[in-house]
Amino acid sequence: MIKINLTINGKAKTFTIKPDELLIDVLRKEGYKGVKRGCDEGTCGACTIILNGRAVKSCILFAAQAHEGSITTIEGIGTRDHPHPIQQAFVDEGVVQCGFCIPGLIISAKTLLDQNPAPTKEEVKKALDGNLCRCTGYSGQIKAVLDAAAVMRGEK
Repeated sequence: MIKINLTINGKAKTFTIKPDELLIDVLRKEGYKGVKRGCDEGTCGACTIILNGRAVKSCILFAAQAHEGSITTIEGIGTRDHPHPIQQAFVDEGVVQCGFCIPGLIISAKTLLDQNPAPTKEEVKKALDGNLCRCTGYSGQIKAVLDAAAVMRGEK
């Protein structure tokens, strides 16, 4: 067993883990259920989190690799009463159906907008490329991200 330190959604935490334990398992055991288990091979995007400013797939990352890292999960982005502009744009655009893929999509969108507040449609497509959705078309999700970007820039 080894100890790791993580900052999750702004709170410092210490975990005792097995060396081969995946980050998704540590997060879900800690109650971060917005981190979804989908493919277990890093292709669906349901497990996406922000680690040190980058969108990463937590299902293919050992928890020990995140030691001393800063993590943001969907639980750290907005609240039910005060949703983040990206969350609100997804609702307004009607692109939330089953909801399984939505946390990963929002995390990927937030990572993009944190780095580039005025992305092009092509840049949004590229940022969301690692997230699969079986319920809706991607055009609404792309529009939602572009709308959220405009809101975050104070244009809407």
